[in-house]
Formats: sequence, structure tokens, C-alpha cells
Amino acid sequence: MFLLTTVTLCCAVVAGALAVLEPVFGKPPEKQVADSRPIENSIQPQVRVVGAPFVLNINPSQR
Repeated sequence: MFLLTTVTLCCAVVAGALAVLEPVFGKPPEKQVADSRPIENSIQPQVRVVGAPFVLNINPSQR
């Protein structure tokens, strides 16, 4: 119980400090830095499967 209280108070202090310092850091710029184009993933390499394919065991008494 003591540990939970200590962690809660520490988190509250950090959150309060960030809330107080928000005007100093300011808001992030509205301009988007990254490009908004979708990533082209049309080239997918072949995947090699090693071992038996997975079969769901719906009846654990039978193996």
C-alpha cells in the first residue's frame, strides 16, 4: 500500500510539473513534417515456412 501511494504521488508530481511548464514549451507546430503519402508495399518478398502448418487443437483429448 505504501509503494502504491508513493508511485501515485510521484506520477502526480510529474504530471503537475508538465502541466505547469506547458506554456513554456508551447504547442507543437500545425505544419506536418512527414509526407502524407501511403507507403508502397507492393513488393513483398517470398516467405519460407519451416515445419508443419499450424492446426488449431479444438479437442485437447485427441492429439
